[in-house]
Amino acid sequence: MIYLNSKEYCNEIKMLSEEKIPYIKLKNKSILITGASGLIGSFIVDTIMYMNEHDLNCNVYALGKREKCPDQFKKYLDNKNFRYISHDVNNELFFDDNIDYILHLASNTHPVQYASSPISTILTNVIGTKNLLEFGVKKNIKRFLFASSVEVYGGNRGDTELFDENYCGYINSNTLRAGYPESKRCGEALCQAYAEEKQIDVVIARLSRIYGPTLLKDDSKAMSQFIFKALKKEDIILKSEGNQHYSYLYVYDAAFGIFVTLLLGENKEAYNISYPETDIKLRDVAETVAKYACTKVVFEIPNDIERKGFSGAINSRMSNDKIKKIGYEPRFDIETGIKRTIDILREINKEV
Repeated sequence: MIYLNSKEYCNEIKMLSEEKIPYIKLKNKSILITGASGLIGSFIVDTIMYMNEHDLNCNVYALGKREKCPDQFKKYLDNKNFRYISHDVNNELFFDDNIDYILHLASNTHPVQYASSPISTILTNVIGTKNLLEFGVKKNIKRFLFASSVEVYGGNRGDTELFDENYCGYINSNTLRAGYPESKRCGEALCQAYAEEKQIDVVIARLSRIYGPTLLKDDSKAMSQFIFKALKKEDIILKSEGNQHYSYLYVYDAAFGIFVTLLLGENKEAYNISYPETDIKLRDVAETVAKYACTKVVFEIPNDIERKGFSGAINSRMSNDKIKKIGYEPRFDIETGIKRTIDILREINKEV
């Protein structure tokens, strides 16, 4: 999908480039981004490349599993500041160019992947993270950012409304579904180990549930499935009672939080990237999407693969007090984010 065909998407890229963040730290530097063609990675690549048009001169190394460069990046192939690298992070990475920053965004991130590719889910978060940390040590990078997840908090024990960065809830590790949160926890622990033993500078971005127009075609998360249905003007299918109360975040605000964490966060610290004002129950998400799409919400029993990949968490909401102290202030409420997602996808006039 060529997101830059959307005027509104381009406006968001420009808006993010104008946030009060010390982007100057990226000037004349090089950044490696894994999962570059994913939901958040695409937005970040486009933002940096936009700033390169205005004298940032930051070399972007976009790493992904695809053999050929994804369509959304083809306009950059002749740009001196861009290079696409086809690589599986579960294998060691070798190339000669200097790298200053690494954003490790690659991960299986939706229920069908958790259930159908559980080994890959774990290895990407553990072995992939280890390989990239080793690469970062060899390159003597300035900073490594690991994209973690709200799921590291496990189940809410009923003793808090919002998870802060020190909270630790229960995860039953003897389940298929545990592969994702447990491997994210292990990835975080690896970052701390490398920071201590190898003196690499690391920061951890714990992301809430992200949505936006850069979602992938195979994304099986509930919010994404609602949006796919809305684009086709079909009924929104809810596969549970919808009582799950989660933190959601529009992709602009996720990318904003990544940049704040990367350029303003403290070494070895983890930061929740969330917006409590957009916390919402799943059934209300479905109703909001259906209302904008002029359709209705219907219930459907999930299949076995879907059920295996579902999170069992009911109340999984995050505090963003810590990251707000270093300059993060989200911009988009839930209704605006949903409308913009649907409008931008309609604007580029492509099937998703």
